Amino acid sequence: MILRLCVFLLIAVSAPAQDLMRFQITLAPELSDKPVSGRLLVFMTQRASSEYGELLEPDMLEPGKVWTEGIEVHDLAPGKTIEVTPKMAFPKSFAQAPAGDYKFMAVLDANHNYTYKMRADGGDLYSERVRKNGFDPARAEPVALTLSKRVPVKAFADTETQKAVSMKSAALSRFWGRAMDVEAVVLLPPSYAKRPQRRYPAVYVIHGYGGDHVSTAGYLGPTISKAMAGGSPEMIYVFLNGECSLGHHEFADSVNDGPWGEALTREFIPYLEKKFRMDGVPRGRLLTGHSSGGWSSLWLEINYPEVFGGTWSTSPDPEDFRNFTNIDLLRGDNFYYDTGGNERNLMRFHGKNIMSMKEYVQLERVLGDYGGQIQSFDSVFSPRGEDGRPMPVFDRDTGRVDPEVVKAWEERYDLDAYLRKNWKRLGPKLKGKIHVWVGTADNFHLDDSARLLERTLKELGAGANVTYIEGRDHFDLYRGGLTEKMAKEMYAVARPSKP
Repeated sequence: MILRLCVFLLIAVSAPAQDLMRFQITLAPELSDKPVSGRLLVFMTQRASSEYGELLEPDMLEPGKVWTEGIEVHDLAPGKTIEVTPKMAFPKSFAQAPAGDYKFMAVLDANHNYTYKMRADGGDLYSERVRKNGFDPARAEPVALTLSKRVPVKAFADTETQKAVSMKSAALSRFWGRAMDVEAVVLLPPSYAKRPQRRYPAVYVIHGYGGDHVSTAGYLGPTISKAMAGGSPEMIYVFLNGECSLGHHEFADSVNDGPWGEALTREFIPYLEKKFRMDGVPRGRLLTGHSSGGWSSLWLEINYPEVFGGTWSTSPDPEDFRNFTNIDLLRGDNFYYDTGGNERNLMRFHGKNIMSMKEYVQLERVLGDYGGQIQSFDSVFSPRGEDGRPMPVFDRDTGRVDPEVVKAWEERYDLDAYLRKNWKRLGPKLKGKIHVWVGTADNFHLDDSARLLERTLKELGAGANVTYIEGRDHFDLYRGGLTEKMAKEMYAVARPSKP
């Protein structure tokens, strides 16, 4: 699931029958010497400028405070102006907003990854804010916005203990028909340079939806380094990149995203073990991840048990599709509505329902058909359709589930079902290797799916640990030392003879 809280506190969308709002978009000639294309997002708000940074974005805590429209723009030439009337908006059509004082901003998502990042990224273009007082959206003249600025691309700089690593994957390159890399940031322990003969266990860390290897290393790396310097077990941490053009590939082997599990285990890990002083044995290869990264680490351990010594997965995406965020896919539940016709809740926060599944899916459709959370699930789990795209597991207008697509999801990616069907073969390789943590107040109801997995693991005699942290949610699970606790458990696997 999406790692950052802000992603799921966005607001619902609608596709109006008619939208009277129009925008005149100009590309500043000094910004580009060639035409640009991408997803054009226009933001409108009545909130004070001091409540935002330089860029306007959909409001994260108060639905309805920032109105957003999206449309595809092709070959906008420098110095030229186009007039657009977006077809999709949230919370609803701009023309339905009340009259008042507004500020506007345009962002051109040049890389088509706004839906994944939920923010403007390096290389995206944006305008200055334009203020309109006494503005009536239902009767207004077109709003003129000039794309005059570019979000800078942040380059990663190696340090003595953090190294960016990439390797061209033969398996992925064959699949995509172009060069494809597996990427990571490697964090070395404090003693690495001082003890050239010493080898270390390797911990493979997979971020959640919306993240990447660089950002994860940026906020986790300093904390882990400080802990190791203070006495926490010294290990090499490998922050893997799970982002791809279709969203989060989850390091699964997929007919749409490609053989990411194969590329990691058969190509990238051997490459890393030659480059760095890693143990290079299964008990010295440990997995962890949060949210979508939690599911990824479980999938890798279950499908490649001979490669890894165990997984410590936190708040994983649904492991049992009988409870896919309160949707029983195997029974054919409607994705949007329960049996009483009520919209299914997706996101809760401090006891309050924030967003329904239908609202979130509608939001994805406005921000762009590129790598949204639900789209990522289709990309990883679904067969490929006749149009070459992943087959949707449900109809985006009605919420009706496609039973044939569900069957394909279950066969390979319902981890609970996969374990039950294959335990005779997998059991001897997996016993004692599965460790899961989840909060009882998980914002996306992921504790419910975890309970189904726990029941199956107990019935199979898997020697697994599923731990529920009372009152914790998706975003505060690690508060109180969970990272260090997991590090000690991992080290005990890698170095069973040491305290």
